[in-house]
Order: sequence, then structure tokens, then C-alpha cells
Amino acid sequence: MARKAKKRRYSRSAGNDVEREMRRYKKGTAKSGPGGRGGRVKSRKQAIAIGLSEARAKGKKVPKKTAKRKTSKKKTKKKSSKRKSAKR
Repeated sequence: MARKAKKRRYSRSAGNDVEREMRRYKKGTAKSGPGGRGGRVKSRKQAIAIGLSEARAKGKKVPKKTAKRKTSKKKTKKKSSKRKSAKR
């Protein structure tokens, strides 16, 4: 049986937006924040995120942001006093 083709997760035009932002990052002209007031982009991941958010704002096909998972606190059990007395 022939394999079914997978769907494209991102549109090509969204990829172009990311490419454009990466060029700006490599040049050193990429800025973050509203109106570029957040300072210079410091990492590749940040540049990619900016490109994708611009694509989302233009209404291009980009998957939704993943929701952060809630982390549960690990409970530590107290050692019983019976153990301490048994060792003595």
C-alpha cells in the first residue's frame, strides 16, 4: 500500500517570514518587542519565534502555540522516628 502524504504543518509563506527574520538576525539588525524597543535578538530560537508570530499575525498557516504544562510538586515523606531509635 502506498503511504499517505503528510500534511504541511507550516505554509511556505510562513517559512519565508522565518527566513526573512533569520537574515535580519544574522545581520544583527533583528529587534524584539513592540516597535523594536525590546533590544537586539540574541538567539536563533528567538528569531524563529519572532518570524512565526509575524506569520500568525498575517493570518498564515502556522500551528497554535503549545500550552505550558502544569508541574506538580513532589511530596517528600518524613522518615519515621521508629527507624532512628532502632539504629541506636
